[in-house]
Amino acid sequence: MSWELFVWIAAGGFLAAFVDSVVGGGGLVSVPVLMSAGLPPHLALGTNKLAGTMGSLTSMLAFLRSGKIEGRIVRRLFPLTVAGAAGGTLLLQLLPSDWLRPLVVVLLALITVYTVFKRSWGVDGQARRAFTRRSAALIACAAFALGGYDGFFGPGTGSFLIFVFLMAGYDFVRAAGNAKALNFGSNVASLATFALLQSIDWTIGLTMGAFMVLGSLAGSRLAIRRGARYVRPLFIAVSTLLLLRQAWELLRG
Repeated sequence: MSWELFVWIAAGGFLAAFVDSVVGGGGLVSVPVLMSAGLPPHLALGTNKLAGTMGSLTSMLAFLRSGKIEGRIVRRLFPLTVAGAAGGTLLLQLLPSDWLRPLVVVLLALITVYTVFKRSWGVDGQARRAFTRRSAALIACAAFALGGYDGFFGPGTGSFLIFVFLMAGYDFVRAAGNAKALNFGSNVASLATFALLQSIDWTIGLTMGAFMVLGSLAGSRLAIRRGARYVRPLFIAVSTLLLLRQAWELLRG
């Protein structure tokens, strides 16, 4: 690995994890960086999953230590997300994922518009301690489906998970913490599947992952310290960028 490549991967990994640790969307940065380093798409996705898992573990632990993760609900949803991600990654080997792109564009547009116009949403909310059977079932289905989506396609998973917890009544910071815990589960399951399929460049992945750890620490600590008024505009910005990126890919393809 040349010094130029090392610096490129390190900077890309840090920036991607800084954003991803709070609101997701780090793949907007990290996957193009890996592909520009010469990795083919399938290898770039597996390598990114290795680095991203290291970053998501770090940010999850930071949120957990600060008490911003609702352990009771996350423990119940975690196995569903893991199972969904493993199945989604296996399905990716059989079916092309491009057919999901139009749906993702529509969903990201709806999420972004809704968040922009509902200004107080997720700013002063309180974590809910009890759910009705219906709301609990809907959240469980969403956790499984988004785990499968992360393993199969991926872009916007963090934003979608945050949106689910916001709809359940959590504030932005707790929603981000809960989402990061579930996202870590889907990352681990998907990473294991990529490893079995030998679709990981371990040298580049571990190098990028080391700097993702640093980026995740910086991003999650800033989010915890600054609160929802920092997370909300970042959430809107990343959702908008994800929307534009997916729309561009749809129009170009």
